[in-house]
Amino acid sequence: MTTTSAETVIAPALAKPAAAGATVRRRQGLQHGGWFVAPFLALFALFVIWPLLRGIYLSFTDANISGESAHFVGLDNYREALHDAAMWDALGHSAYFTLLVVPCITVLAFLLAMLAHNIERGKWLWRLCFFAPFLLPSTVAGNMWQWLFTQGIGLFNQTFGLDTPWLTDKSYAMLAIVIETLWWTVGFSFLLYLAALQGIPEHLYEAAKLDGANAWHRMVHITLPMLRNITGLVIALQILASLQLFDQAVVMMDFGPGPELSTRSFVQYTLEQGFTSYRVGYASAMSIIFFVIIAAVALGRMWLLRTREEGGR
Repeated sequence: MTTTSAETVIAPALAKPAAAGATVRRRQGLQHGGWFVAPFLALFALFVIWPLLRGIYLSFTDANISGESAHFVGLDNYREALHDAAMWDALGHSAYFTLLVVPCITVLAFLLAMLAHNIERGKWLWRLCFFAPFLLPSTVAGNMWQWLFTQGIGLFNQTFGLDTPWLTDKSYAMLAIVIETLWWTVGFSFLLYLAALQGIPEHLYEAAKLDGANAWHRMVHITLPMLRNITGLVIALQILASLQLFDQAVVMMDFGPGPELSTRSFVQYTLEQGFTSYRVGYASAMSIIFFVIIAAVALGRMWLLRTREEGGR
């Protein structure tokens, strides 16, 4: 009884200093770690948080680029934006571009990744060819495809025996931008798919072969299910990137809105209001509206992913 009582008294007494020491070490670790993340946090606050807060403030004013003092106008900019037909047309162009690009680039990236993963000879060359266009600046890619699509002298029409006015007809202008975007940006999604394919265990395919599964069955029942998460990531990233269409459209259309305003995106219209019409407050309000749309898409994707994971359990 005496020994048991002593152990009962001594054990908590020894545990308290150990717990206190662990707490001290944890606090010291947080203090030292804070110094490492402080530069990033400072830059993040300077170039992300502060511009966002500044933009929200300007959206409630009639600020302009001339430098005149801004006056508080409340929700007037938001009311005007919601009734601005040109803004909704520009948003429709961005949404239409997104609907065209996202399915095509997802399927194309998957097929190219399958080809580069399963080919036996020259794997590095295929991977380089598929990924290299993504390394080009947007202006270089846009100018190159602008020349390729030029009617009369463009290599695209001459190669296929066409005389299509790609850049001057509203029926073809957006399609030309879509083709250029697929060539220019598919490399990023291709790289994601290729990395995911290399992570699939080989023994799954070997077991399927022993069970008599052909190549199609292996792809449908092994490859595609194993790539479900990466496919969701690719679709989400491409939706967010495509909604922000600007660079390639502006460059290919000589910094204009395209034939009959057919390629003017939401981002381009916002910049026109801010830097051409000098309405910084109104442009800020449209930017906040666009930010809400982008955030809703991202949160919707996260909700769907979480719902699917919970349903799988």
